[in-house]
Amino acid sequence: MAAVTFKENPVTLLGNEVNVGDAAPDFTVLANDMSEVTLQDTKGSVRLISVVPSLDTGVCDQQTRRFNEEASKLDNVNILTISVDLPMAQKRWCAAAGVENVQTLSDHRDLSFGRAYGVAIEELRLLARAVFVVDSNDKVTYVEYVSEATNHPDYDAAIEAAKSAE
Repeated sequence: MAAVTFKENPVTLLGNEVNVGDAAPDFTVLANDMSEVTLQDTKGSVRLISVVPSLDTGVCDQQTRRFNEEASKLDNVNILTISVDLPMAQKRWCAAAGVENVQTLSDHRDLSFGRAYGVAIEELRLLARAVFVVDSNDKVTYVEYVSEATNHPDYDAAIEAAKSAE
């Protein structure tokens, strides 16, 4: 399992670590309107999955805004931002931030995504910061588990991986 800290304290990640070349695990999360969303809902496109602990924190806010800006430059790429924030809070945050190019999804109900991708933090019931790229054939082509959850991911590497995935 990836070694991750939160504010420099080691945390326990639940679930299975995902690696490049793996078949992307399916999951069920909630959209802002409370409807269920699975990985298969975006089948046939490249998915950049941006995982954040909470949209209401500085780094998560910046990460989501950065991928929102990049989304308009990427063809056939769906950017999904997943956190355990409640769907209503995500909707409110997106409206206030003017974020329209990424889909925010909530894993608060049962940590389906967090466990499937090995990012559920047992001690905090939050998701560890990570980025995954899944190609149109549901293969994982890029993985970054950010070692310190309060740090930024490697945006450029993730965007390049999304551009080169098919």
